[in-house]
Amino acid sequence: MKENHAQEAETASLSQSRSGILWETKPPKVIRHKLDKKLNRWGWKFVALSIVLISIFVFIPMIGALIMSFQTGKGVNIHFGGLTNYQRLLTDQTVRKALGNTIIYLIIQVPIMIIFAMIISVILNDKKLKGRSFFRIAIFLPCITSLVSYSLIMKNIFSNDGLFNQMISHLGLSPILWTTDSFWAKALIIIAITWRWTGYNMIFFLSGMQNIEPSIYEAADIDGANVVQKFTYMTVPLLKPIVLFTSITSTIGTLQLFDEVQNITQGGPANGTVTISQYIYNLCFKYTPNFGYACAVAFIVVILIGVLSMIQMKVGGKDNQ
Repeated sequence: MKENHAQEAETASLSQSRSGILWETKPPKVIRHKLDKKLNRWGWKFVALSIVLISIFVFIPMIGALIMSFQTGKGVNIHFGGLTNYQRLLTDQTVRKALGNTIIYLIIQVPIMIIFAMIISVILNDKKLKGRSFFRIAIFLPCITSLVSYSLIMKNIFSNDGLFNQMISHLGLSPILWTTDSFWAKALIIIAITWRWTGYNMIFFLSGMQNIEPSIYEAADIDGANVVQKFTYMTVPLLKPIVLFTSITSTIGTLQLFDEVQNITQGGPANGTVTISQYIYNLCFKYTPNFGYACAVAFIVVILIGVLSMIQMKVGGKDNQ
């Protein structure tokens, strides 16, 4: 009889499970180990100093600049002016000119530099290339030179009677007015920035390529893929996180462009190369100091960096989440 009752109970439980009735079971409790809590405390201790320093030297000044952007006046004689500075932004022609120049540098220079960095890194990643270390160092060296020094060298090379114009004059060509023509002055700034920062981005692409499995390229060789196809359909997609990182950092750097413009063209001719950062500098130190309006102009850069970084993360980071 007992066996019959056991079989009936087992049959009933099976029928209940088949009919969709499931017994609720409580999930097992996750017990945090004391070691994990200790490591967590030590982790916060290690980052505490960084948090304090970043707060003191980054976040607090940003809040102070935001407050000052609502103040008007010359020098230290400033008072609360509400939205006066932001209303002035809408009618300031120099702001429009500086913003337009900065966007031109961004749209033209950043893609060119990233493409050059990728192509050079592909060439220098070839194990059959002799002297790879020498070429890597030579291309990387410009980014560790002084900003002022290399800017002055560029200015001397591309001046109206500089080395470049002397060389092309021997070929029977007319000299190019690099520093006195607005178009060529912008081109000179783009050339200077690209020369300096291409090697910096090349290092990131090289490190990314060295983490790609060689078997992937071997399989592509077996399938008959050529160099262009391997670069387009394999290397570029696999380096997508590096492309995203270099695009964001290069965008931030270009929006903050100052040294090259200040030392090569001083923003001329006729504000033809002036950038937002240089205009902020002029408002603070070259013209009659107007720190409140300069802070308002500075927040244009903050907004641009935030918006463009979000767009790049949205577009380029979909497959990397």
